[in-house]
Amino acid sequence: MRIGIDVGGTFTDAVAVSARTFELLGQAKVPTSHDHADGVAHGIMAALERLLADIGVGADDVTFLAHGTTQATNALLEGDVATVGIVGIGTGYDAFATGRLRSLGRLKLDSGRPLPIRYTGLKHPERPGEARAAVDRLREEGADVLVAVEPFSVDAPEGEDAVAAAAVQAGVPVTATHEITQLYGLGKRARTAVLNAGVMPRMLETADLVERSIAKAGVSAPLMVMRCDGGVMSLAEMRSRPLLTVLSGPAAGVAGALMGEKVSEGVFLETGGTSTDISVIRRGRVQIRHARLGGKETYLSALDVRTVGIGGGSLVRLGSTRGGGAKVADVGPRSAHIAGLPYACFAAAEDLRDAELVRLSPREGDPADYAVIEAAGGRFALTLTCAANAAGLVPEDDYARSDPATARAALEPLARELGTDAESAARAVLQRATDRIESTVAGLIADHGLDRDVCSLVGGGGGAATVTPYLGARMRLEARIAAHSEVISPLGVALALVRESVERIIPGAGHSDVLAVRTEAEQAVLRQGADPAAVEVDVTVDPQRNLVSAVATGATELRTKDRAQVVGSEEARRAAAASLGAPPGEMRELAATAQYRVLGHTRRPGGLARRFARERTRVRVVDTEGVVRLHSADARVDTMTAGEADARLKELVAERTSYGDGGSRAPALWLLLGPKLVDLSGVLDAGHLLALAATEAGGRMPGEELVAITEERR
Repeated sequence: MRIGIDVGGTFTDAVAVSARTFELLGQAKVPTSHDHADGVAHGIMAALERLLADIGVGADDVTFLAHGTTQATNALLEGDVATVGIVGIGTGYDAFATGRLRSLGRLKLDSGRPLPIRYTGLKHPERPGEARAAVDRLREEGADVLVAVEPFSVDAPEGEDAVAAAAVQAGVPVTATHEITQLYGLGKRARTAVLNAGVMPRMLETADLVERSIAKAGVSAPLMVMRCDGGVMSLAEMRSRPLLTVLSGPAAGVAGALMGEKVSEGVFLETGGTSTDISVIRRGRVQIRHARLGGKETYLSALDVRTVGIGGGSLVRLGSTRGGGAKVADVGPRSAHIAGLPYACFAAAEDLRDAELVRLSPREGDPADYAVIEAAGGRFALTLTCAANAAGLVPEDDYARSDPATARAALEPLARELGTDAESAARAVLQRATDRIESTVAGLIADHGLDRDVCSLVGGGGGAATVTPYLGARMRLEARIAAHSEVISPLGVALALVRESVERIIPGAGHSDVLAVRTEAEQAVLRQGADPAAVEVDVTVDPQRNLVSAVATGATELRTKDRAQVVGSEEARRAAAASLGAPPGEMRELAATAQYRVLGHTRRPGGLARRFARERTRVRVVDTEGVVRLHSADARVDTMTAGEADARLKELVAERTSYGDGGSRAPALWLLLGPKLVDLSGVLDAGHLLALAATEAGGRMPGEELVAITEERR
């Protein structure tokens, strides 16, 4: 089985998932142990022990164990970070540039507290004893952890390496900026390294405690940790780059949607009691950007997550119409939790007798326009969950389900104030609550170029049913609630793949440079235990920024689902037809492998356009579970053997390269190779594209068939 543990601010949740079928076997919840002598490590072990006891299995059955934690995020939010000593290396202008990093001491964390910084300069790290002297100076000034900074260390890291070696000799945790990122930009690189160092001591302590506890419990599977980009990393990687765990909370949820729900194109909404985190999956990949921490951009690659202050517990707010009547002015940002009130829809029916609407301020200084009810049983909050239940949108077995009749009774005082009935009042609350969420979702769809024909909304979190169904109907998008949505985050941790991202600035990158970046990312996940047979590497080459990036993902063991679940050709045909809105009988099977079927629907222009426009074939790639993994509005599909690939792909790429005033652009290319769907669509140069394709095909037997899908760029 695979175990996923998610450490939240209030509770630590653990789930067990079958490694063969991905079926949820059990779940456990314990309070997060912030105040225990062993910190959150104690709660992790308590959750694991309860989970194993509940499902009646031993530690030997665990083949994969990973945990996600908000510890680093909370440390930055609360300003609970270590004192960081910066060793600025260089002479002349370099010394001036690194000296300016003292200003990082003015960087305000979300708590408003400044980042505690100490600084010393080092002119000649190569001279014996000078690096150690700099380390000792900072230790005497109270530094708990060190950062070695030198301009252009991404090209010449010797100075930073000398400081790191001296720090290790002195027993002090240390970060060198070139180990955090290989991108240029001294200030941004140093800022990222300093934030990494700030959370390092606490994270190292927790890692040691968890590792010892896991070993003591008899679990032999390697311990993995959730990253902020939707994957997991080994404990060794976390020890050197703990900053990668920051913002990993939303990443766990979207990993659950990606792996558990098999979303290939859509928006994931994780709704809690107070807020909704919104993120994007495009063509089976999470969407990443450099995160902002302390109000400044860093080189931390994290999910592109937008947070809206609307959750299941958000309180209704009232305003006035022009005619003097009442209206729903807003929903949130305050929640029932903040107001210290129970949800009205979960009250007993007799407690809601004689209910009257009142307005109040949840906290001192808040506007007094939040609506609650006072009834026989006391005071209750009118929440978004109450509205969703009153409108009949919450499924019977959902975590947020209440008796719809009780929910409507709770909304009756609000309905009287609005001059309408309870269900209409509920719809008014839902409409107002989803205004900002709709705007955010529409913005993400536009920003990332999602295809609305196949785009779906997937809801997770305990409050999923309070937002996702109504929003889907409002936006005319397919919407569904993830299975076991209340534990979507630990499920995502349990199912996540090992992931590594490598970025390099390489002016005029040649084929060997691009292949080297690809290999570096692949080797990184292999070192962390990924199965070589299923590692996928997506490469992007941005010629305008001279940026070459590679993202490698792989499972810690080759996971093969129960073959009984494999869909046949007719099921695949129906899945493709449904995503295209076309009759199944018009779908053509263009190619097939053991893992994928490629189906197409040809659009034939009518009227005069028929004479001048070429036919376009919309393509869908469907996997063995009936999930659409890739889609294109106009693509060509070619089947060949691995031995033929080099020559055939040269012909195809030459034929389908487009030309314009800005130069040539190779077609977007995807390859179906065994269990892999290789995405090379981020490469524009034909030479780079063919070199990468040759590397992928070169790893297969010469007679093995592969499928190439090309999409011309326009």
